[in-house]
Amino acid sequence: MNDSHSHLERQTILVVDDTPDNIALLGALLKDRYKVRAANNGERALVIAAGQPQPDLILLDIMMPGMDGYEVCERLKIDPRTTDIPVIFLTAKAQVDDEELGLRLGAVDYITKPISPPIVLARVETHLTLKRARQFLQDRNGYLEAEIWRRSREVMAIQEATILAMASLAETRDNATGNHIRRTQHYVRILAQHLRHHPRFAAALNDEIIELLFKSAPLHDIGKVGIPDRILLKPGRLTPEEFEIMKTHTTLGRDAIAAAEQHLETPDSFLRLAGEIAYFHQEKWDGSGYPEGLWGEQIPLSARLMAVADVYDALISRRIYKPALPHEQAVALIREDRGRHFDPDITDAFLECAEQFRSVSARFADDQQAWQQTLERVEIALSDEIIVLGDGA
Repeated sequence: MNDSHSHLERQTILVVDDTPDNIALLGALLKDRYKVRAANNGERALVIAAGQPQPDLILLDIMMPGMDGYEVCERLKIDPRTTDIPVIFLTAKAQVDDEELGLRLGAVDYITKPISPPIVLARVETHLTLKRARQFLQDRNGYLEAEIWRRSREVMAIQEATILAMASLAETRDNATGNHIRRTQHYVRILAQHLRHHPRFAAALNDEIIELLFKSAPLHDIGKVGIPDRILLKPGRLTPEEFEIMKTHTTLGRDAIAAAEQHLETPDSFLRLAGEIAYFHQEKWDGSGYPEGLWGEQIPLSARLMAVADVYDALISRRIYKPALPHEQAVALIREDRGRHFDPDITDAFLECAEQFRSVSARFADDQQAWQQTLERVEIALSDEIIVLGDGA
């Protein structure tokens, strides 16, 4: 055996020729380097090529009774099982038109008889090397695609864990909202999906952005972590001073998310939309909101979507300072605020999707136990405030 091939598992060459002498000649030439199989007609060649183990390369005669080499090659190339096997025509047909037809049918090479042994060996080795290279690239590309998919899933899992951890922190500070953060993220996705083909929003809403909006929505009230219980859980109307403190939850939320982004060291991280939502979701279409008094399309789209979702859920939810409103009344109030509090087109989308909002609110309804825990926290907060006032009297 040639030393250059001794370290490799020998590859298999299928010789297809109806003349026994030709098969014997090629077998003797190739046997020291390769495993050799033979077929004396086209039908048998197709069976061997589609079977296991498959040949690595086929040397194919053209002039055979019954199915000629051209037809064999054509059928090999249309069969997904055999299309990647290199075919070299080895024939006495020496006209240029014959060679052109063979190559057009998918052969990788064309050798005329009488053969030159060095040429046959060189051509066979060349095309086997090319096949190995193609297979290596295919395997490598497949591995890289699988690795990219795995790492993408890993990154997405980290994103989701980060957002859920931060959102859960906010929920523990304000559990009067119960499933509020879950409901609002579904509301936002419903609106975004409905508006993705709207002329105003189509360029901004694709699958990736909608998924990020869904993930980011739970962080809209993350800043409430920094609001004192005596204000956050107050059962009555806030004083002007208290309301100014409550309004800072938008800035606190933005700053908390910005601090997390700094650790990511990416200029456009997955938390970008979360920061927009946390900071701007209390802005109003007519400019009367906070923290910056933006109006119209100055307000980021993410925050405009969140505004509708947040207000609807606040209206239909029981709070320590108000009862829950019926769905129909909440819808009517949002309709009335079209063009004042809310983007008109987003309001129209909400009205068209109102029944989907109702379904989400029923699916993630608050439970009585969470509500009781909230009342207990209110009592504790009020007791603490009374004690402080008494000590200072």
